[in-house]
Amino acid sequence: MGPGVAVTPRNATLHQLEIMMALARHLNMTRAAEELHMTPAALSIQIKQLSKTMGMPLHEQVGKRLFLTAAGRLVEAASRDIFDRLDALDVALAETRGLERGSLRLSIITTAKYFVPRLLGGFCKLHPGIEVSLGVDNRDRLLERLSGNLDDLYIMGNTPDNLNVVSLPFMMNPLVVVAPASHPLAKERKIAPARLAGEPFIMREPGSGTRLAAERFFGMHGVHLTVRMALGSNEAIKQAVAGEMGLAVVSRHTLSLDVASGAFAVLDVEGFPLMRQWYAVYPAGKRISPVTRAFLAYLEQEGAGDAGRELHNNQMPA
Repeated sequence: MGPGVAVTPRNATLHQLEIMMALARHLNMTRAAEELHMTPAALSIQIKQLSKTMGMPLHEQVGKRLFLTAAGRLVEAASRDIFDRLDALDVALAETRGLERGSLRLSIITTAKYFVPRLLGGFCKLHPGIEVSLGVDNRDRLLERLSGNLDDLYIMGNTPDNLNVVSLPFMMNPLVVVAPASHPLAKERKIAPARLAGEPFIMREPGSGTRLAAERFFGMHGVHLTVRMALGSNEAIKQAVAGEMGLAVVSRHTLSLDVASGAFAVLDVEGFPLMRQWYAVYPAGKRISPVTRAFLAYLEQEGAGDAGRELHNNQMPA
């Protein structure tokens, strides 16, 4: 910092404060840079400049671990206060101008990408002036964003137990067992769960809500699932099933365009579909903007319609 330039927090930029919050969340330069779509080198430069602005180091490296200094913790807390005030200002301005303008930041679990864009499309037709940002992540990354209060709303199928959140169910999430169309059980009805013992299954990664629900169901029926492969995406799972590598338990919403192709069969297993819920989630105590409130009402309305359709369509055709 050149001579004559005061060392004062007033010289910090909002971008630098945002970087500081990300670094505090991850305590890792690479992960923080990844979240902000920066290179680690660029992020490091900004943190160094912010440290100079504050007149003292904001973090320290002990072995391979990064820690915030006492000054760093103070700067991070002040940064959160500033962004909370800016969010409150955004809400107040949105209330003043109504729903003609405004923004909606959504973060959704990967499986929800099969139906949330359709819902967003209908909502945006009703409110064309609203700017929407949609992020798709796995569960771990979604929970990181939720704990950091980075978005207006989160869509997931399994709400977190360790975070203080508001969870609003809005639509059913039926889980079904799929098999290659050539599978011997494809044309059978009322298949007992025990008959799937020993069948190879293609599953999502451990911790996935769909996998947990499937393991719980088959465990209650004394069936130990044989997991041949764990894959990180529904598309990869469907390709593996189509390639006759095994069976899978997936959300029916992921199959909207696939069953008609003839590559899959939805097995008529007793106890299926497993009826779960989709939830709209936000941190408890968060001030909800008029745009977010309107979208929640829209989700509730659309979800009620979906519930009625499920009552008349309890199993997809094989």
